[in-house]
Amino acid sequence: MTGPAPAARARTASGRWIEEWDPEDERFWAEKGERIARRNLAFSILSEHIGFSIWTLWSVLVLFMGPEYGIDAAGKFFLVSVATLVGAIARVPYTFAVARFGGRNWTVVSAALLLLPTAAAWVVMEPGTSYTTFLLVAVLTGVGGGNFASSMTNINSFFPLRKKGWALGLNAGGGNIGVPVIQLAGLLVIATAGDGSPRVLLAVYAPLIVVAAVLAWRYMDNLVTVTNDTGAAVESVRDGHTWIMSFLYIGTFGSFIGYSFAFGLVLQNQFDRTPLQAASITFLGPLLGSLIRPVGGALADRYGGARITLYTFLGMAAATGVVILASQRASLPVFLVGFIALFVLTGLGNGSTYKMIPGIYHAKAQALGLRGEEAAAYGRRLSGAAIGLIGAVGALGGLGINLAFRQSFLTSGTGTAAFVTFLAFYVLCCLVTWAVYLRGIRTGTGSGGGTGETSGASAGQRQQPAYAGV
Repeated sequence: MTGPAPAARARTASGRWIEEWDPEDERFWAEKGERIARRNLAFSILSEHIGFSIWTLWSVLVLFMGPEYGIDAAGKFFLVSVATLVGAIARVPYTFAVARFGGRNWTVVSAALLLLPTAAAWVVMEPGTSYTTFLLVAVLTGVGGGNFASSMTNINSFFPLRKKGWALGLNAGGGNIGVPVIQLAGLLVIATAGDGSPRVLLAVYAPLIVVAAVLAWRYMDNLVTVTNDTGAAVESVRDGHTWIMSFLYIGTFGSFIGYSFAFGLVLQNQFDRTPLQAASITFLGPLLGSLIRPVGGALADRYGGARITLYTFLGMAAATGVVILASQRASLPVFLVGFIALFVLTGLGNGSTYKMIPGIYHAKAQALGLRGEEAAAYGRRLSGAAIGLIGAVGALGGLGINLAFRQSFLTSGTGTAAFVTFLAFYVLCCLVTWAVYLRGIRTGTGSGGGTGETSGASAGQRQQPAYAGV
């Protein structure tokens, strides 16, 4: 059956509500759906991009805070930690806001909310402001961290299954690049106006926020068909894989966002770089980590997400070892090589871990005896519900990174102790990835596939799912 004509199935009510949406229908997708989905993707990326920039605003503003502000390194690390924490928490309600208010409507609101921390920072960014006031403004910037969750949830609904990987990868990568972009903007301001002019940076972003909100209001759409599935949310919370993947995402995205906040501060406080010298380097790591995220997803498509994730954590452990050695010997060139390698590896891991999630739930569906479209629907339902929670918990890793740096500089004046802690954590992530997703049934004479299916094993051996292909 062909169903209703595409024109009828893309009716838009008042407020740009699309009443019926079926991207899996190839005729509908070719004639109308793809054009609408791509338009929404473009303006979603713009809003999420600026959201990431505002979330990481304090990673740049602290570079403007010289001795006259009276805030030491530990205090600055705590400022960026607060912004990280609030952004992670905000991802939970933002995940469900799309279904409650509509993707277009919430994109407009979430973009407009970014004006609050920007205006507040404009008011307080000067010597003599109390530390408590700076903390409160850092709390406000956390709203930018929630944009990722609502943006990913919204775009996931617009695209057919065969296009989701590309669309979500582009959406996430475009948002992540907001981190190095604001750091580059900060570098330009410091180089031209000096490190005493933070309001110039804020003046640049305020109109961009307005433009993003207006364009979302003018060109995006709401989908009537998107509704909250509280049953799937509850079921995903009870599933152990949701928490295992949250733990692994702490290691990948948590490291990415935590290092993005901390990189400039580490260069200033451990290697005595000036604000201009620090800003000229800090953008490079987040930029490479953002650009390579889709590559991690593509490698996971080809070789299996669990394998790529394991190799990523092994690489992160090795790179952290290089950083520890450079930190002990005060070698800035070696330190930069190791630290930027960490950023690249976190980007690869971000892509591979997100590709694991639907594979895991599809494998669980097969283990339950489901096949074909029934198994695919089960996997889509639970993975869609789990993605928001995993993203929120993973972002808390950024808080851990910055608190570890704060304590390390507070007690020893360097970040070496923090890096030792990170090394131990990455080793633990390697062990968890291998034990849960790669320690398959391929023992003795039994054969083990990496397809998510259970397979035969020799007598006396316990069968278990093999997740190497997820």
